[in-house]
Amino acid sequence: MIIIIKWCAVPGLAVLGLTALCLGEPRLGPGSALTALVDPGHPWHVAVWQVRTPRVVLGALAGAALGVSGLLLQDVLRNPIAGPELLGVSSGAAVVTATVVVLGLGVPVVVLPYAALAGALVAGALVLLAIGRTRAPDHVALVGAAVSAACGGLVVAVVGLGTQGDVVSLFRYLLGSLAARGWTHVEAVAPWLVVGITLAALLSRRVEALTLGDEVAVGLGVPVVRTRVAAVAVAAVLAAAVASVCGPVAFVALLSPHLARRICGSVSTRRVFWSVPVVGAALLMSADLVSRLVLYPVELPVGVATTLVGVPSLVLVLRGRAPELAGSR
Repeated sequence: MIIIIKWCAVPGLAVLGLTALCLGEPRLGPGSALTALVDPGHPWHVAVWQVRTPRVVLGALAGAALGVSGLLLQDVLRNPIAGPELLGVSSGAAVVTATVVVLGLGVPVVVLPYAALAGALVAGALVLLAIGRTRAPDHVALVGAAVSAACGGLVVAVVGLGTQGDVVSLFRYLLGSLAARGWTHVEAVAPWLVVGITLAALLSRRVEALTLGDEVAVGLGVPVVRTRVAAVAVAAVLAAAVASVCGPVAFVALLSPHLARRICGSVSTRRVFWSVPVVGAALLMSADLVSRLVLYPVELPVGVATTLVGVPSLVLVLRGRAPELAGSR
């Protein structure tokens, strides 16, 4: 099954990307979109290359990064509902980014991931300190919800300081959006995402050992505390980098690992690792297409689409894991 995913991944993502290149004003056929992409003399080359292509690339990179972030958090905490949303990581990044946008601090796009990362790490650290040694899903969810609510309150307070134009753009950001993103945004976050996913791959063997329990991991020679801290930090980096340019896109990180495990028929971190970013990229790119098509020509923020699809999908995925959730209390 994993081999099938690898063979289907590139064509599947290519189809999603080509469909995205065709959408907009004007709508283009697949042939015209490809011609406009490669031919600088084509009348719609600028629209396709400068406006639509960066959106496709950013959606694929962001979805892949969020999927890996969710996999790390779920496996290192041995908690099937762990994710940047429930650990306050995305909310912490949103507070910093919202402050920069509303107050007009003039922070360059390339520096924004650093600022968002600081907010994400602070929020994540607060949750980890609060939950202590427990990994009970309900405890983690409640603490994460509390931190996220506190961050949400800070965002509302920041919104009150902004002008009407700032508030409109900020709300679109807070809902998660890939609109009006260019190559500058891709260049700002791509290094973070590539390095973060690479580090996650290097940690995958140790993270898999942690899924067997701390005692077993110690017996296998895995430094438990250092591995857990490193994995959470990498997950926070990935989520913060995405949040700095796309906003706190919900449910992609939470849902991608579950879908990848179902598709691969395995819960092994290493066996599903490279399937998770593919699933994450496909989820976010598909959600972006839905957000652009459902009320066309009006465009919904992509975070609305991921939430509407993610909530029922996650409920269905977790229904089969009810005994496991109950047993982890």
